[in-house]
Amino acid sequence: MPLTRCITEMGMGVDVHGRDATKAAKRAVSDAIRHSSLGFVRMLGKTPQEMFVDVTIGVPNPEGVDTSAVAKELPYGTVTVTAVKGGLEIPAESGGDAILIANAAVIVSLDDGK
Repeated sequence: MPLTRCITEMGMGVDVHGRDATKAAKRAVSDAIRHSSLGFVRMLGKTPQEMFVDVTIGVPNPEGVDTSAVAKELPYGTVTVTAVKGGLEIPAESGGDAILIANAAVIVSLDDGK
């Protein structure tokens, strides 16, 4: 089934205390989709459930991301979440804590029917 990319959204999320990659990733996805309303899907004769949503999360520790928890941030579609090395970790001055920053790319595609 050929897919056509329709939307690309980017977001950033931060966990200020605790280095929680999943928390930062969920916030990044929320940031990416917060201002979107994809009404064009219905215009094309599709439903929101027919969307394919591919999420890439960049964090310093990708193995620390619970991808199923991040997927729950998306209300519709078939969701795939992949965590990769990226983002940023800013150590605290005292060295005991850090700010963890996650970046998200959320790509929405639809079956083009061909």
